[in-house]
Amino acid sequence: MSTDTDHPGGPVRVGAEDRTALRILDAALEQFTLLGLRRSSVDDVAKRAGVSRVTVFRRFRSKDRLVEATLLRELARFYELLDATVAPLPTMEERVVEGFVVTLRHTRVHPLFGGLLRLEPELVLPHLTVRGGSTLSSTVDYLTVHLRRAQKAEGRPGDDPRPLAELMVRVAVSFLLNPAGCVAMDDEEQARAFARRYLAPLLAA
Repeated sequence: MSTDTDHPGGPVRVGAEDRTALRILDAALEQFTLLGLRRSSVDDVAKRAGVSRVTVFRRFRSKDRLVEATLLRELARFYELLDATVAPLPTMEERVVEGFVVTLRHTRVHPLFGGLLRLEPELVLPHLTVRGGSTLSSTVDYLTVHLRRAQKAEGRPGDDPRPLAELMVRVAVSFLLNPAGCVAMDDEEQARAFARRYLAPLLAA
């Protein structure tokens, strides 16, 4: 597993061999989960990781990029969970529906994602929207790959699925950021019915 973060010199790839960077990410996850973003500093993360402040900045350049790298790493772990959950389902429509439900459920109960959305939405919001290029692109890339595989496996038209993937991701993000509405997204059956009625048909459009 690797994590990319953007900076002026290009993306930083954190590979499994960079044990110091991984230790910093572990410490950042623990720190942000326990105290949130506002009350956590780079110094706090460095102390928890047992490294110097300079070491953290050398790898991640800023607190914002450290936050983004932490979010991307947790996204990668979520993709593994999502794959294991939806892979047995026979059609892409069913995988889209269940994937939507699993995404909402996982985000709500995840110690970092759910905690930040509940306690510090104004701080996490930029990382999912205006400053969320990497997190958004990562999720769109993930879904695009699966949609493209379904096209081949199920004999669907060969149009570029990326715009559809981005639309679906943006819909899910909007419900995560503001769950209040005419559909109770904390009710999995209602969320499933919504996805079945409005998202799954997009695959045929």
